[in-house]
Amino acid sequence: MRKALRWLLSLVVLIGTMTATAATAGAATAAEPDIKDRILAIPGMSLIQEKPYAGYRYFVLDYTQPVDHHNPYRRATFQQRITVLHKDTDRPTVMYTSGYDVSTTPSRSEPTQLVDGNQVSVEYRYFPESRPTPADWSKDDIWQAASDQHAIFKALKPIYAKNWLTTGASKGGMTATYYKRFYPRDMDGVVAYVAPDDVVNNEDSAYDRFLANVGTKECRDKLAGVQREALVRRGPLEKKYQAYAAANGYTFKTIGSLDKAYEAVVLDYVWGFWQYHLLAECATIPADAAHAGDQAIWDSIDTISGFSFYTDQGLAPYTAYYYQAGTQLGSPTIKQPWLGKLSRYGYQPPRNFVPRDIPMRFQPWAMRDVDTWVKHRADHMLYVYGQNDPWGAERFSLGAGARDSYVYTVPGGNHGSKVALLPSAQKSSATAAILRWAGLNANASKPAPFDAKLDAPALTKEPALRP
Repeated sequence: MRKALRWLLSLVVLIGTMTATAATAGAATAAEPDIKDRILAIPGMSLIQEKPYAGYRYFVLDYTQPVDHHNPYRRATFQQRITVLHKDTDRPTVMYTSGYDVSTTPSRSEPTQLVDGNQVSVEYRYFPESRPTPADWSKDDIWQAASDQHAIFKALKPIYAKNWLTTGASKGGMTATYYKRFYPRDMDGVVAYVAPDDVVNNEDSAYDRFLANVGTKECRDKLAGVQREALVRRGPLEKKYQAYAAANGYTFKTIGSLDKAYEAVVLDYVWGFWQYHLLAECATIPADAAHAGDQAIWDSIDTISGFSFYTDQGLAPYTAYYYQAGTQLGSPTIKQPWLGKLSRYGYQPPRNFVPRDIPMRFQPWAMRDVDTWVKHRADHMLYVYGQNDPWGAERFSLGAGARDSYVYTVPGGNHGSKVALLPSAQKSSATAAILRWAGLNANASKPAPFDAKLDAPALTKEPALRP
């Protein structure tokens, strides 16, 4: 009997050992593939570069998209540039877009830092690295771009299965809004910063009222004085501009002439100050413009507006934006009565900033549709604006049909306004909403530690009158 028991005991031990060995082998076999391999297994996804960054994996990728999502099975495709900042597949994911090109330097948007998540950054179609060849410009519209984002989301969602948010600032905030409007079930939340909403393109009195009252009278008068002097001294300053252009190889074929380019830069000056600067910075503006030297006037205009922008070389990277501004998005036209009759051209339309061989036709219904949808159907959407940012003069607003959605304003804020700059109670409310939409417990969740490189604000200054 003892012998039988010993044999039985030995058999149990043997079976247990074999089972444990098999389980270990099975676990090794079933180990999750490397995240790069999983991403590159997606049809149409190709690697451009992986860049090391502590605590993350960072990939620069191309993703094959149809030029026309209405006819996706046609052969016409293009490579869309995207990046993936990988934290962990168990974390939420944020889809970010600037609405323009995509940076290939690792960075985090504010929502990504708040939810300590992954970030997928998307270059907008028809910007230089994501432009079909040949370019059918009629496909550079908000629905096609939203469909690009939808395709990327569907491709990556099986890997990043937790909640998704979409975000962006300025045109990126507009882009996030349009994506939600056309594909409302994709994203669990939208965080849109300083997003303009130009519903009626030829009615821009809200901007005129804003510029007549923003900041202080003292600051407004100083800015107006410099702008007037730049037009009064058009002759000598345009000679300086001509020399500047020749020295840098700049040309003016798209806008039509150096004179038009010069005035466009000058007319952006007041708007550009309030877009990118704070009231305290008015101390840097020449106080007595009429007695300031030509160089002082030139330097102030150049610092805020940038004399290189309306050259062919300055405009070329933004053809896709100005095409959309002239076909769907709309663009501001402001009066600036303090200039009297000094302006020869007034605010020039987007048509002047797009090569003439690209046809353009405005679609007035596009923004009305989005605005109506946001007012009555917004769900899990957060908008943040700056009090002193001109783009906020025409902004998204919420109607009775909106659910769990919010609009906040940063006191004294400019075009760089964000949740962190809101008053304490609003900051807490906005942060709680973002965490809730990300599927996180607001009381138990902590943001990722601040990283001076990942979380640094963008250093490149966008030109004025471009959201």
